Amino acid sequence: MTEPTLYTRLIGDSGTPVVFLHGLFGQGRNFTQIAKGLEPEFRSLLVDLPDHGRSPWTERVDYVTMADTVADTIGEVFPDRRVHLVGHSMGGKVAMMTALRHPDLIDRLVIVDIAPAVSEGADEFEHLLGSLAALDLDSVERRSDADTALAGRIGDERVRGFLLQNLRPHDGGFAWQANLSVLRRDLDRIGDFPEIDAVFEGPTLWVAGERSDYIRPEHAGRMRELFPRTTQVTVKDAGHWVHSEQPESFIAILRAFLSND
Repeated sequence: MTEPTLYTRLIGDSGTPVVFLHGLFGQGRNFTQIAKGLEPEFRSLLVDLPDHGRSPWTERVDYVTMADTVADTIGEVFPDRRVHLVGHSMGGKVAMMTALRHPDLIDRLVIVDIAPAVSEGADEFEHLLGSLAALDLDSVERRSDADTALAGRIGDERVRGFLLQNLRPHDGGFAWQANLSVLRRDLDRIGDFPEIDAVFEGPTLWVAGERSDYIRPEHAGRMRELFPRTTQVTVKDAGHWVHSEQPESFIAILRAFLSND
């Protein structure tokens, strides 16, 4: 097997392959619990998307380019195999574009709490990116220093913990693994979804969080236009991060959908 274009981690020794794509600020390892919960029927490929985790940085955010890079990675890891593809938030948009541009690679598609439309919430993400960029890394001697410094701007401890997974030791200090400058500059592009004249005919499942409004009734027409075999489920007591807030429910939903002949 050749070295994948993007950094990946494979969980499971056998079974039908499932590829997971994380959202903004995330990493493939965010789906570790879900992947282990799908064993042994499924083996999972956890992908770090461009400008995130251990994958290469780029000059600009572009969903078409990201989708093609994901397709290359799938082909490298699973040559001559169709896979199930699961994407959350930004990763969901990458997953949609991958299925639309490379339908021969994808069997079933699962999109988690995002729609093929302009996403709201740019102000929140601008605040988070700005808070990370403003952190004086030269003053950080340990991870707890960074957590303390961010607490005044980001009050939610869980959100800080999620963001700080991007902080890594580097040359005796710390550095960000995520490409903050490009992500911040291209935040509008991340929130958008490109126009595309294509259709994915495979089974497609939308998983929405009950307390989230990223998937709205007005999105249904475009969802079915691009993905005509669409179904949708809503997970109770979950917000935008459905898989981390309700992992057992999420695993059960995936198992039922991906195992359905």
